[in-house]
Amino acid sequence: MTSTLDQPSVVSDSPVLNGPSTKRILLLKPRGFCAGVVRAIDIVQIALDTFGAPIYVRKEIVHNSYVVDDLAKKGAIFVNELDEVPEGARVIYSAHGVSPAVRQGARERGLKVIDATCPLVTKVHVEAIKFAKQGYSLVLVGHRDHEEVEGTQGEAPDVTQVVSTVEEVEALVVPDPDKVAYLTQTTLSLDEAGTMIEALKRKFPNIAGPHAQDICYATENRQTAVKNVAHGADLVLVVGSKNSSNSNRLVEVSKNLGTEGYLIDKADDIQGAWLEGVNRVAVTAGASAPEVLVQEVVQYLTERGYGSAEEVEVMPENVRFGLPPEIVQAISSARS
Repeated sequence: MTSTLDQPSVVSDSPVLNGPSTKRILLLKPRGFCAGVVRAIDIVQIALDTFGAPIYVRKEIVHNSYVVDDLAKKGAIFVNELDEVPEGARVIYSAHGVSPAVRQGARERGLKVIDATCPLVTKVHVEAIKFAKQGYSLVLVGHRDHEEVEGTQGEAPDVTQVVSTVEEVEALVVPDPDKVAYLTQTTLSLDEAGTMIEALKRKFPNIAGPHAQDICYATENRQTAVKNVAHGADLVLVVGSKNSSNSNRLVEVSKNLGTEGYLIDKADDIQGAWLEGVNRVAVTAGASAPEVLVQEVVQYLTERGYGSAEEVEVMPENVRFGLPPEIVQAISSARS
């Protein structure tokens, strides 16, 4: 996978960003679904097609209300915990991953499990297990109420502490300051994570970390796109649900650069006052937001005089993930 740091970016003399100040829409690319989200949604759809409804899903398969509602209409039943799933039924783990305790609970209830955990989240789980086995105290940088963080922390709960602020880093107490490792949630702001990692390195000069950053390619790419275009926009609209971490980070990135930004689930959430005096609106979408919602936003803006959308591609994105073996085997059996 190529780092986005090596990818070309939109420069300040771009005619799209610096043309006449007529009303226009800057449609950022890459935006929307990442490979992990596509994979997770495909898994639910294939399970419904192969096994029939109902298919149970622990938590939201991805953090987007439109996607969840659409799959629910097709027969997916979303539950908060496994005790809501009938014994022996088929259940799918969401893209955010689960802890070993959840996996054990599924075995005890005889559930047929299909794991839709994003491979990049699984990477962080593997790192947590490795560091814990090597005797490290683990510091997990992230939002402690997020499902991904709960799952990762569950891999080594006795040695893992979650931190969300520099103040929490400074207050950390560990058995051996020379035997500490850090990991991060995959959907953090690059700037936020960088600040936290710097604070950890100041407190624990010998701290270990992952060989490659834990923040996923899609989170990084979408933030980079906002950074490259925010200076040429008067407003940034981010399509995504309120519980989507990576979508919230896109709004923060825009605001940190001095450009007003708002998170919207759909076009109807746009308030007329936001557009007063605004000539250039940049539109993007979090990694779990479908393109249909983006196009509805574009239509909304076009109907209010913003003309057709001009796509601004900051870097290419062509990542794909394979399906889990449970689904591959099910498809094979259904065809035989």
